[in-house]
Parts: sequence; C-alpha cells; structure tokens
Amino acid sequence: MKHQMKHQIKNRYTGDVIYECDVPDDLPSGMRARHALESAVRGGANLGGADLSGAYLSGAYLSGAYLGGAYLGGAYLSGAYLG
Repeated sequence: MKHQMKHQIKNRYTGDVIYECDVPDDLPSGMRARHALESAVRGGANLGGADLSGAYLSGAYLSGAYLGGAYLGGAYLSGAYLG
C-alpha cells in the first residue's frame, strides 16, 4: 500500500493555502510541486498569486492554467506546456 502525503500551493502574498492535494510518498521531492500543480490545473483551480518559486516544472502540462500574479522565480519550466 502506497502512502500519501499532502502538498500545498500557497498564495505568495498572504501565505494562505490555495490548493492542496495528496502526492505519493515515493514521488521524488522535486516532482511534488509539479504533481500538485498539474492536479490543480486538471481541477480548474484558480492559481492566481501562487508561490511557485523554485518549483521543478519541466514537462508539466499546464494548458488552461490561470497563473496571473503567480511567482515563478527560480522555477524550472523547460519543456512545460502552457498553451
């Protein structure tokens, strides 16, 4: 049985949690933000103002994501699909 842990995406201005989901415990730590972000996008979450600093998002499928005001400083976006 795989264990799950929570990953939170927080608002960069207030620190409030704007999205939270379970991620597999065996998922490498660098992939947890990507997993949570893709989950949020699939669910239609509003990620405006999200703090995604330093997130490893290489190859992430983010089509239709609302990221207005999101902070992506230091995020790795190589190959991410934003169309």
